[in-house]
Amino acid sequence: MSTDEHARLMRANQANWDARTPVHLASRFYGLDQDLDPARWFAPFEWADLGDLAGRDVLHLQCHLGTETIALARRGARAVGLDFSAASVTAARDLAAKAGADIDYVEANVYDAVAALGRERFDVVYTGKGALCYLPDLERWAGVVAELLRPGGLLYIVEFHPLLNSLGPKPAPGEGPELLLLHDYLGGGGPVHRDATRTYTDGPAVEGATDSFEWMHGIGDVVTALTEAGLTVQRLRESDELPWQRWPQMVRTPSGWWRLPEPRIPLLYGLLATRRTGVVPSR
Repeated sequence: MSTDEHARLMRANQANWDARTPVHLASRFYGLDQDLDPARWFAPFEWADLGDLAGRDVLHLQCHLGTETIALARRGARAVGLDFSAASVTAARDLAAKAGADIDYVEANVYDAVAALGRERFDVVYTGKGALCYLPDLERWAGVVAELLRPGGLLYIVEFHPLLNSLGPKPAPGEGPELLLLHDYLGGGGPVHRDATRTYTDGPAVEGATDSFEWMHGIGDVVTALTEAGLTVQRLRESDELPWQRWPQMVRTPSGWWRLPEPRIPLLYGLLATRRTGVVPSR
């Protein structure tokens, strides 16, 4: 698929996320009408892997409403959020202002992040939890990340496991509790087109732009793209917990997240990588 075709599909996604934003703002899923608790979207291992963020320049790519960006700022980071949805960026700025968080938000496609951010470079780039599936070209993305990082800087991805993305959604009424493999685990099969008035949250129906496109990326695809862009993978974790109850049979864990009672399968992964010094990123 050509770069022009990728751009066309990403414009459709951009319109879809603009349309999703008011739905998500009104949802119980995000709970924005309650006391804002952005740290609930972080697993304990994330903070352990990220380390001390005080005084560090942190970029949150594909930040949507910026809830995780606020949590990073509350850890002392000088935080910047970037998203291609104008509606999401506007909402994120409002939420940060209400939370008293000093965060810069930039409206830009992730592939245009270097130009949008100018000379700004970062100690940490953070991304994930449903972000990479909206990117058609991982190699190009990895090159952007490498260029945004200072030498020795950290990339931290916390992303839904490809196995989770391969499983079917929450069973429909009358269906059994079995988890079925319905989608590819491995990438390379082209975009998956969805036309839906409902997103992963509760709330009202999406109005207007209901088309979206997603790409599957196996963990091997992610690791290969990063290493070829000059990053070194330092740590890879697989977790059997999610921050919300995707299936009815999931049980609450001591962390407040959710796990399948059986079988124990990976639902989330955390990947820590560093930009090697002396490497000139190429995109």
